[in-house]
Amino acid sequence: MKIGDLAAKTGVAPRLLRYYEEVGILHPFRSGNGYRSYGEPAVDRVLQIRELLEAGLTTEMIREVLPCLEAAKESTEPPVCPAAKDLDGLRRQLSSIERRIDVLQRNRNAIQRYLRAWEDATPAAADGVPGPAAG
Repeated sequence: MKIGDLAAKTGVAPRLLRYYEEVGILHPFRSGNGYRSYGEPAVDRVLQIRELLEAGLTTEMIREVLPCLEAAKESTEPPVCPAAKDLDGLRRQLSSIERRIDVLQRNRNAIQRYLRAWEDATPAAADGVPGPAAG
């Protein structure tokens, strides 16, 4: 598929896809005329790159860990991964991700408790009928 197709499938602008190529985290095939061409696995790779960026990893960190993450997907054996240059940075990112997960879980649980309490107090609310708070 061409870069525009990959952009459409992933919601990532072509300019950003070219940047991913420039920093070495996305590797298109090049046709004889120089056009970029991507296989279907590129869709998953771009989505994973986006998720890792959203988790706070830098493109340098992603370039180091992505091959290992992909090897782990393809095999049932634990992959042999070279040590990243910035292990302390990766550890900090992991710690930050774990803190965010804890916060999200606490917020989810609080909202679930609130909804259960509200639905228990307002039987009609369970049927989609606005309860006493909707005025």
